[in-house]
Amino acid sequence: MAGVTVTLAEIRETPLSVDEVLASVSSPRAGGVCLFVGTVRDHDGPAHGTRGDDRDASADAAVAALDYSAHPQAAETARALAERLAADGRAVQIAVVHRVGHLEIGDIAVVVGVSAEHRGEAFDVCRELIDEFKATVPIWKHQQFADGADEWVGLP
Repeated sequence: MAGVTVTLAEIRETPLSVDEVLASVSSPRAGGVCLFVGTVRDHDGPAHGTRGDDRDASADAAVAALDYSAHPQAAETARALAERLAADGRAVQIAVVHRVGHLEIGDIAVVVGVSAEHRGEAFDVCRELIDEFKATVPIWKHQQFADGADEWVGLP
């Protein structure tokens, strides 16, 4: 059986393309492709926000925009993660691309693609990749809220 290929593992300042990620993980060996597309939403709910002000903790905060910053080794960390997940042989092709810089509501922040021989593996590896990426790759989010407040998310 041919080895798994990590086709993309990058951090970019330019807009991301779902089509690029889909094309990069397409393979005649794959019976399923799973894509995850993370976008900038217009609010941050109480389960995710860490705002230290006196607002009602159950209320969503209106997000105006955000900026992502990355450690210089973030791309290397992302590639190492993708290669580790590729090593178990469940996937055929793996890709992950995250954007940094200023993003507006609706912009694509991250695209993950996984192809596998069967759909179950494609779903499983895709979920593991995005979950571990968000937990381990040093990328930080600076949210700006509609009321003028702001917060950093993901700082060590």
